[in-house]
Amino acid sequence: MNQHPSQAKPKKSGGLYAETVIIHPRAVKGLYRNLKWWLMVLTLGFWHLAPFLRWDRGPGAPDQAILADLNGGRGYFFFIEIWPQEVYYLTGLLLFAAITLFFMSALAGRVWCGFLCWQTVYTDLFVLVERVVVGDRPARMNLVRRPWDLHKIAKTAIVHTLWLLISAACGISFTLFFGDAFQTLKEILTGQASLGTYSAIIVVGGFCYLLAGFAREQVCLYMCPYSRFQSSMLDEHSLIINYETWRGEPRGAIRKGQGFDGRGHCIDCRACVQACPTGIDIREGLQMACIGCGLCADACNTVMAKYGLPPNLISYDSITNVTAREKGGRGGITRLVRTRTVLYSLLLLVIGGAIALSLGTRRTTEANILHERTPLYVAQSDGSIRNGYTYKVLNMIRQDRSYRLKIAGLDGIRFSVVGGASGVGETELQVSGDEVGTFRLYVDVPEANVKGKKSAIFFELTELSEGRTLRSESIFAGPEK
Repeated sequence: MNQHPSQAKPKKSGGLYAETVIIHPRAVKGLYRNLKWWLMVLTLGFWHLAPFLRWDRGPGAPDQAILADLNGGRGYFFFIEIWPQEVYYLTGLLLFAAITLFFMSALAGRVWCGFLCWQTVYTDLFVLVERVVVGDRPARMNLVRRPWDLHKIAKTAIVHTLWLLISAACGISFTLFFGDAFQTLKEILTGQASLGTYSAIIVVGGFCYLLAGFAREQVCLYMCPYSRFQSSMLDEHSLIINYETWRGEPRGAIRKGQGFDGRGHCIDCRACVQACPTGIDIREGLQMACIGCGLCADACNTVMAKYGLPPNLISYDSITNVTAREKGGRGGITRLVRTRTVLYSLLLLVIGGAIALSLGTRRTTEANILHERTPLYVAQSDGSIRNGYTYKVLNMIRQDRSYRLKIAGLDGIRFSVVGGASGVGETELQVSGDEVGTFRLYVDVPEANVKGKKSAIFFELTELSEGRTLRSESIFAGPEK
């Protein structure tokens, strides 16, 4: 089946490293398990259905709500359209996501890892497939120990076939974000998609199969850097998984008819260990491998209910509350509003506000000037100095637009547009919707007005219907004086 570390203690081999064995988390019921099921449905539902959402952007525009249009060089998210030169928005979103992760950690520990991380979601789904096909923990352990026969081959083949189908669906959904989802899916299923599309499916789906089917908790333990620095984001008010040692110890097996006077509530059943997807014993304290999923708390609460004991011997709570209960209090004194949460909130507000403000006020026209290098200037027979420029105007809306171009900075400027009009200081340019207009300009200035080898000149582009002006600076080259 699959090779993983296990709750079982590895045999001593005398080598440098412990032997890698298998983890078979047991099924549990409870609050956190139900929450994980609901979040799995939501995250996988978004991943597989979001490409099919539609958004009307007008004639000639893609109507897919979320789309990274590689051919058109555009990114779409509902009403937002991002051009390649606006990649800084991606930087802002990544920074916003990082601060959000820190904020979530300050409030509720590794809640992202335990409930929302794609590795956790797909691992849960793969384990569910094993449980449905093979059975719960004892059945899966027995199947691993069983010699290879038709029963084991059949069960293993079914499990891996379902894993591969899920992985293929993961890879296919990834590709649907990069082209029209309906057309791309049709091409994939009929064998008409490009080699790049099938390669992306194999790579993304292959990693899903390997990481969720085989690596599992190894990703959390050794590949993900988050576990290494999570403790720096926690404080005594952060919600984490706690074992109430003061209440549970001394632990020990419970005999029939025995009460709990003079002993702890923990009966050492190891249900918490068996439920843990990373195979740790939370009774030894918070550990790097704990992903904060709360399944150990669900398992323990089931045992507590069986023996008529109070719940939450293992709880998702803050150290402040656990300490208060140990001293005879009732807890409930965790402070959500504190210095670090306020700081993270302010950072999120500033970054989110900056992105929203930038999107709301961004220009719909961009201009780029490239001065001709060879030659830098030409002396004309009429005594003027000529410079050549390539002037590019990007019209970022899907309507044709008219612009007025004015060049200033030196006295006596005259310029002409190759294949178009000429003017004394200004002229009109036409740019098609959603296109880049490229114009070849020749700018002439009387030599007497040229101040030296390099003079500053300014290109002022005004969109006629809106009246917005875009000002750009370049140089005018001339002879040394």
